[in-house]
Amino acid sequence: MRRRVVVAMSGGVDSSVAAALLKEQGYEVTGATMRLWPGGDKAELSKVWAEMETEAKRVADNLGISHYVFDLREVFDRQVVADFCREYNQGRTPNPCVRCNKYIKFGAFLERTKQMGADFVATGHYAKIEYQKTTGRYLLQKASDRKKDQSYFLAMLTQDQLRNILLPLAQLTKQQVRKIAEDLRLPVSNKPESQEICFIASNHYGDFLRAYIPQTTMPGPILDTQGGVLGEHQGLLFYTIGQRKGLGISSNRPLYVIAIDPGKNAIIVGTKHQVYADGFLAGQVNWLAIEQPRESIEVKAKIRAQHREAEAIVTPWDEKQVCVKFKRPQQAITPGQTVVFYDKETVVAGGVIEEVKAAQGTAEDS
Repeated sequence: MRRRVVVAMSGGVDSSVAAALLKEQGYEVTGATMRLWPGGDKAELSKVWAEMETEAKRVADNLGISHYVFDLREVFDRQVVADFCREYNQGRTPNPCVRCNKYIKFGAFLERTKQMGADFVATGHYAKIEYQKTTGRYLLQKASDRKKDQSYFLAMLTQDQLRNILLPLAQLTKQQVRKIAEDLRLPVSNKPESQEICFIASNHYGDFLRAYIPQTTMPGPILDTQGGVLGEHQGLLFYTIGQRKGLGISSNRPLYVIAIDPGKNAIIVGTKHQVYADGFLAGQVNWLAIEQPRESIEVKAKIRAQHREAEAIVTPWDEKQVCVKFKRPQQAITPGQTVVFYDKETVVAGGVIEEVKAAQGTAEDS
């Protein structure tokens, strides 16, 4: 009997090709699109999401597979949108895509597919999942196409989730995926990629946060590290750790945002050296390749999606946190962001940056 797989189809080329490849490999394939956002009067986003469903249905019809729409708006609003707002309200910078993968794409969506009797869920992510017989663990690894690798965004998934996932694009490059779509004459073969957060229209963070957490747009003081007032900011949400331009203050040396204090509604600025740190505490650590270690381990740590991995030592701190110490200080380590630990190609663990430790010695520009 053929294994059943439900493909999360977004109306883009990656998920469309994933569905086509799995059908070609002999799976019984069904397509499903997640209806996540929005409702009410959000006309621009409503149009985008409607078009997504329409495109996915067109591709499914083209491939000769069934297509469903899963309404997951309530759980998405609770697990992703509310968390996004809560984190910004606390002066932190979250990664909603990482959280969406854990709780929605491979959480609520996966549960719906199980109710349909599916054996697997599949997506168009660029990453690899391999089963390691010696340890009995599923390993999450980097994709063959390093430029498109999305293992960072999947690092918070559990072993139970990984065992139910198929990633057909693991060995392919983006160019190869587009060629397959063209050869199959899929209607989305030339569709451009979207890099925006799916629930924020035209990437306008300010407008979104102003509507949902207006207190983050209240003006407040810009302080130096001694508490001296240097100027006034226009709202916490408009600033990020490491920012230099647009501060609206004068100084005889360049100043950068080094901290955000929601309790004081203040932005703290300092020198470039103070933007660097050589360590931090990470919480919510999800160990994938290994069990939680009792001693220090060496890894390469990635502190945000576009950050270059850096050598670090991870040491157990308490029952819920680990201490991460870099061999060389890193720029703009940001609380709330996801950190991913790698051992060459393999994701060792993922976590959330909680508290930054000041750099020791002289930071190097990099």
